[in-house]
Formats: sequence, structure tokens, C-alpha cells
Amino acid sequence: MPPKFAYTLPMRAAETNTLPRYRIPANSCDTHFHVFEPGYPAVSNPQYTFPDATIDAYLRVTDWLGISRMVLVQPTYYGTDNSLLLDTMHKIGPRCRGVARIEDDTTDEELDRFHEAGVRALRLDLFARAKWPIEDLIGYIRAMAARTRPRGWHLQFYSPGVVVRNLLPFLADLEDTFVIDHMGYMKAADGLTDADFGTLLEVLKGGNCYIKLSGPYRVAGDKPLSAVEHLGRALVQARPDRLIWGSDWPHLPNGRRDTGELLNLLEDWAPDEADRRQILVEAPRRLFYSH
Repeated sequence: MPPKFAYTLPMRAAETNTLPRYRIPANSCDTHFHVFEPGYPAVSNPQYTFPDATIDAYLRVTDWLGISRMVLVQPTYYGTDNSLLLDTMHKIGPRCRGVARIEDDTTDEELDRFHEAGVRALRLDLFARAKWPIEDLIGYIRAMAARTRPRGWHLQFYSPGVVVRNLLPFLADLEDTFVIDHMGYMKAADGLTDADFGTLLEVLKGGNCYIKLSGPYRVAGDKPLSAVEHLGRALVQARPDRLIWGSDWPHLPNGRRDTGELLNLLEDWAPDEADRRQILVEAPRRLFYSH
């Protein structure tokens, strides 16, 4: 039988990434990257083979592109074992923040330790819970919000677009700050419509929602990146102050992908320099560096 996981391609050398076509402002932040190091326990059924995506390899990419701040997001590969996340933040220092995944019974003492290390959000894996009834999903979100609220953290949704769509009526009134990964993951191939995306824009405009401009290739699927340009432009036109950019490095499973090309998408999506500063500097500062 064929393997149930994807084979990850080797990472491209940092200096082969396309350089930015615009001036990268000081304190620009990549709000979504992962790293992988030998010796840390993985889940029993990872979705992809072990990537050669080390801390040092990632830092060479950020140095090359002119990015000085970064947010490490706990990948599914390590489940809720945040050991590498904590070690990475310690190695890089305070310019690196983290987004952790936790078990329901994680203690307050452990969360306080995470905060001291630099964690500022919890990642909710709604792919793994995609078949839950909507009432159960809402209950889970409320329970996790109760863990983030005392620490000034936010929630981060890693979710299929269909689940995002179904949650939008609830999210429109959610009083806790939250981030939706990968442009809402509203893939036309999954049956998401322009009307669904329009509802997402309304929640972005009026609620406590941030959207991460990350993983455009995940939304585009087999189409070129230009296929999602209208989505990127619409998000910027709606609320540039509620958008953050993430590289999604190492672009699993395609380690050969050009991170600089992804950063340069902002030149078309957000042609105004002030808007790019909101996306790269100001919004990440509020979410990750103000507390």
C-alpha cells in the first residue's frame, strides 16, 4: 500500500530565495514558521516525512530576506509536545515568539511557564476536529479562550475553510482576539464560494478577527499563485491593520518553494507602503510583542 504521509523535499538554500522587491521595514515579522530538529518526539502518525528544516536553516532565510522578528508555530508533527518550541525560542531570544498546542488538562502553571518563554497564542487544530458537531467546536473554542484570556494571549485557528465558514456566525460575536490561518483556507475546490469569502471579510471588518496572509499555495491548489491575488487584495482593502504575514516555512511538503516569492506577493496585494507596515510590523507587534 502507498504511504499515508507526504515525502518532504529538501530545503532550498537561503540565498536562492528571491530578494524583496520593496523596502522591508524594520522589525518586520514572519508570524508563521516551523522548525524540525533530531531528537524530539514526534506523533505516532505524522502526515509527512521528517524535514531538513532546522533552526539555523530558517534563520539564514530571514537574514537573507531582511526579517528580524518571527513567530514559531507548533506543527502537527510534534503534537502537543512543545519541547522544541520552547528550546527554539530560548535559542533565538526575545525576537522570537511562539504559538503552542496543548492538551485540555494542561495546567495553569505550565501555561505561565510558556508565557515566560515567549508563547503568546494557542493553536487550535480544527482539521483534527473537522467532523465534530458545531456545538462541540464552539464549546472547545470557549474552553481554550478561557485559558488564553488571563494571559493576554489569542487563539489561532488551523482550520478547513468549510469549518471556518460554519463558525463565522459564532466568530462574528466572539469577544476574544483570534487569528485565522492561511487566508481562511477558503478553497474553491472544497466548495467555498465568493459569498462565503464575503462573509469572512465582514467578520474581519467588524469583529476581533485577524487573518494570516500565509499558505496562498494551499488555497490556490493546482493553480498558480496569481489565482488568489483577488483574495489577498480584498483582505487588504478590508482591514490592513488586522492582517499578518506568515511564510509557512518550510512549506511542507515542498521545501523547494521560494519564500521570497511569497513575501513579494505583498507588493501586489498591498501596494501602499503604509499598509505593508501594518501587516509586517504593527499588527504582529500588537499580537505578539506588546505584552
